[in-house]
Amino acid sequence: MTGLERNQTPKTRPMAKRTAMVASLDIGTSKIACMIARLKPCPPSGALRGRSHAVELIGYSQIQSRGVKAGAVVDLAECEQAVRQAVALAERMAKVRVESVLLPVSGGRLQGQLIEASAEIRGGAVTSADVTRVTSAGMRHATGEGRTVLHALPVGYALDGVKGIRDPRGMVARQFGVDMNVVTADATVARNLMLVVERCHLNVEAMAASPYVAGLSVLTDDEADLGAAVIEMGAGTTTIATYSGGRFVHASGFAVGGHHLTMDLARGLSACIADAERIKTLYGTVLTGGSDARELMSVPTAGDNEREVPQIVSRATIANIVRHRAEEIFEMVRDRLADSPLAAELKARVVLSGGASQLTGLVELATQVLGRPVRIGRPLGFGRLPNEAKSASFAVPSGLLVYPQYAHLEHVEPRHTRRLRTGTDGYFGKVGRWLREGF
Repeated sequence: MTGLERNQTPKTRPMAKRTAMVASLDIGTSKIACMIARLKPCPPSGALRGRSHAVELIGYSQIQSRGVKAGAVVDLAECEQAVRQAVALAERMAKVRVESVLLPVSGGRLQGQLIEASAEIRGGAVTSADVTRVTSAGMRHATGEGRTVLHALPVGYALDGVKGIRDPRGMVARQFGVDMNVVTADATVARNLMLVVERCHLNVEAMAASPYVAGLSVLTDDEADLGAAVIEMGAGTTTIATYSGGRFVHASGFAVGGHHLTMDLARGLSACIADAERIKTLYGTVLTGGSDARELMSVPTAGDNEREVPQIVSRATIANIVRHRAEEIFEMVRDRLADSPLAAELKARVVLSGGASQLTGLVELATQVLGRPVRIGRPLGFGRLPNEAKSASFAVPSGLLVYPQYAHLEHVEPRHTRRLRTGTDGYFGKVGRWLREGF
């Protein structure tokens, strides 16, 4: 059964202080990446205080995606085949069997809303039940028709109108309120991602918004504390997570990404899509310099006529096509940031991640359009990452491996099915069922 419980995607349980195995599966528009890691308890580090476990990668894979467009599944059978292949490759390398995966969501018009919910306190002191009751009410209020909740994260609490309370439990008040960031996506997009995974006989352990988990991978604690935005630039989508005061406070996204640059090149140069992708990867830049106008290259013409003479184009022509679309993407990002809490934080920086962020000159262009300091984000604090996985394009799957350590911050709707409490029912009791060693 592929059901979204009470309009909320599956959520992982908070971590115990034990070693565990986790697998992340990033079903993207251009690539599918699977990473399997051991999480080992570790003392907190200076730059990444929130992390309770060290992440040790034991297997990973990256293959071309099939059956996905703009972060949503468009061909179930094609996508299922690609997922099976990606998981099998990572399993072979890790020498373990994956039973359940963490899944990011980048499609389905990601949207974060800051919701204020409040209630009278009957007993004088705030209890955990009060927190759950008010948070649930706020979450239900934020969930529109056909939407599902990916995250319900309390940002701060208020007692009798006094804001900025970190933990209200046990404190006395008449009126108790919560400010929360509720991130939603189209339920259909989330359901079909789950369906693909379940057809591969895997469980979905949890789902999370792509830009949020990218932030968990690439931001230092200081950046999150001072205010930052993570722009996750995929092939089919660009998604944004905003951090303030160390907390994830806003999300948004739109269905324009690196693939649109490729299509612009294919049209502008009358080239086939594969050639346009290669030109983008090898020569794609948004910087136009003096020598680019003189530097010429030949581009095969689209079509099957072998006798057609390849056309000669300058590097400047390619750069202009790429720059035009990249500017448009950053202008859309700028509009989204203006509507987010980051607008008030003038010193906040922007961190770019995702495969499309790796174009030459993009940092300079983003700095110019957004008027903020910009850097490229790469996975931080991971032991033994292979070179390919150290790049910005692995921010999401690597961030998913960190995500269970932050699960305790989220509100989870109480489940209506009562499970028998056994000694193995905790988050890590399930690990035995998740990953059977060997084959």
